[in-house]
Amino acid sequence: MKLLLRYLLFYFRSGNAHSIHSPFVFDLYNKVIRSAQPQPVFTRIENIRRQLLQSKEEIEIRDFGAGSRISNSPRRRIETIARHAEKNARIGQLLYRLVDHFGSKTVLDLGTSLGVTTLYLATPNRQSRVLTFEGCPETLKVAQRNFSALDLNNIQAVEGNIDRTLPEVLEKSDSVDFAFFDANHRLEPTLRYFRTCLSKAHEDSVFVFDDIYWSREMMQAWQEIKNHGSVTLTVDLFHIGIVFFRRKQPKQHFALRT
Repeated sequence: MKLLLRYLLFYFRSGNAHSIHSPFVFDLYNKVIRSAQPQPVFTRIENIRRQLLQSKEEIEIRDFGAGSRISNSPRRRIETIARHAEKNARIGQLLYRLVDHFGSKTVLDLGTSLGVTTLYLATPNRQSRVLTFEGCPETLKVAQRNFSALDLNNIQAVEGNIDRTLPEVLEKSDSVDFAFFDANHRLEPTLRYFRTCLSKAHEDSVFVFDDIYWSREMMQAWQEIKNHGSVTLTVDLFHIGIVFFRRKQPKQHFALRT
């Protein structure tokens, strides 16, 4: 009910293409966000999702994040995880289009889960480098099977607590072109991961934050990210928030219906 109320409030204050006065955002909204252009790989990814949704296999869950609203059991069926923890096709395909549109070469996926979203991030450019972070070994094993199913060699899986692994990996990286934040839906970790990745961001980097209305903590995190001095432009789509660092762009925030 709280999420529904938040969406209704968002709906009445958000706009569409007619409310956009930025050429950059207008182009992004019409060509990327609102696009329904199918890609052949989408069918293959969604076939993998369907298989996960039918899997009765149980795995041991190790959760370093804010936990699940569905179950606190340490053992869960893959079908349950696929139903509640994976981003839906609409969000996955939007992430695909964003990575493709901006030509992102170094992509971070903070929160692998079963790897469906990672597939969408890795397939626009198989020459890209996708670093996906997951704290649960059993979940990651399932994800790696899915990577192999699409014969993807551009994904590097990083296992372990992201509080430790993210700084270690970024220390060896030159820059981050694209980052999807879906690892820990709490205020302090979200802001910490943002600041850690910010150290490797550049003017054309794109950061995407998942579930920005999921809780009061995530709403607060989103507000603090929007107000950060390095952030010049944000696009709030309710389910996700997109962040840009374009120095020549005046500071603007858009809430747009999809």
